[in-house]
Amino acid sequence: MRKRSMRGFTLVELVAVIAILGILLGVAVPWVGTFADSMRLTSQANAYLSALHLTRSEAIKRNSRMTVCKSADGLSCTEGGGWQQGWIVFHDPNHNAAKDDTEVMVHQSPALPASFQLVGNSNVATYVSFDATGGTRLVSGAFQAGTLTLCRQSALNGEARQIVINSAGRPRVQKVVVATCV
Repeated sequence: MRKRSMRGFTLVELVAVIAILGILLGVAVPWVGTFADSMRLTSQANAYLSALHLTRSEAIKRNSRMTVCKSADGLSCTEGGGWQQGWIVFHDPNHNAAKDDTEVMVHQSPALPASFQLVGNSNVATYVSFDATGGTRLVSGAFQAGTLTLCRQSALNGEARQIVINSAGRPRVQKVVVATCV
């Protein structure tokens, strides 16, 4: 009589494979969550960076002052709160960094997701304004440079992005770790 060879897995082999998969998933799942959070931060930082680039290029193209300011309603600039409530880009020929009824709005961005916070230091807390040369200028005429920090709201330290605007008006994004984001 011939013996037929059996095909398939034994119970021991199956348990070993499931155990290995469990270990791999246990290591991979937290990393995937961290990676996804990092990509969300990058995406939101790039959205604001794009608005800065648009504002700067429009100022050069129009040979006139353009401003991006934080806006809660998408129609006018607001003084309170952070940039996470949204922003608008508009032509600002009177150099007051406030959207007047006669000034043309070029772009409007909605609020960021609820877990994000975007706050600027004193020079860029409420607006960023570009002149016809592409340089940033305060309402007073002085150059405007500053840093905005984008982070996920948490009392713990975590990864963040900083949008840094230099004295020539060139914005860039850098990764940082913040102690808290409240």
